[in-house]
Amino acid sequence: MADLRKLADSPPEFKRDVLRRMGGVAIFIIITALILFIAAGTIKWYYAWLYLAATVVSVIINAIFMPADLIAERGRKQENVEKWDPALSGLLVVPWLVSFLIAGLDIRWGWSPELSAGWHWGGLAFYLLGNFTILWAMTANHFFSTAVRIQFERGQTVCSSGPYRYVRHPGYVGMIVYNLATPIALGSIWALIPTLLTVALFVTRTGLEDKTLLKKLPGYEQYAARTEYRLIPGLW
Repeated sequence: MADLRKLADSPPEFKRDVLRRMGGVAIFIIITALILFIAAGTIKWYYAWLYLAATVVSVIINAIFMPADLIAERGRKQENVEKWDPALSGLLVVPWLVSFLIAGLDIRWGWSPELSAGWHWGGLAFYLLGNFTILWAMTANHFFSTAVRIQFERGQTVCSSGPYRYVRHPGYVGMIVYNLATPIALGSIWALIPTLLTVALFVTRTGLEDKTLLKKLPGYEQYAARTEYRLIPGLW
């Protein structure tokens, strides 16, 4: 659980990094809501409100259970980032946001067949499952970063506990699951098209990050020999 006392007694720079991360997440949620409702041309979209509520609840739970050090690390300016990562990370955001745009337009123009409530609720359930998987990975791995880099300044070590016992990149598993669940939760089959591109980019990032860790993080090669699969046991 995040140490609120440690946060209160922490240096100004630490508090700034935590607030920057929290502010960035809040801004992204607001941008998501604006894209959805402006594209849909209405705020009377029940499942969009449920999706946003699930997102807010997930963020609050993350803030409660994530270590304060990890929140701060994700909010500060990143150093020692792999050269290819900023471009790939920026590229990832594009189809992610486009999927919300298409979902909104789909609701406005009725491109997709109407899904039953079961599909919507199933999508929401898998969306929450994906977020829970990410939280599980973050609480197990205190070096879980938004950027692909070796955190020499924090003494990064290999994490092999929690979900890392089963696959080497459980955080990406969670991201892929909640991205695939999002169009279903919102009721847009067409939004799956940019979502599949997002998933392909996450798979690409997984492969590149894994190569980086094998090359630069001491002990990772031995861990990879014990934990064979990157994302899906028995497949890859």
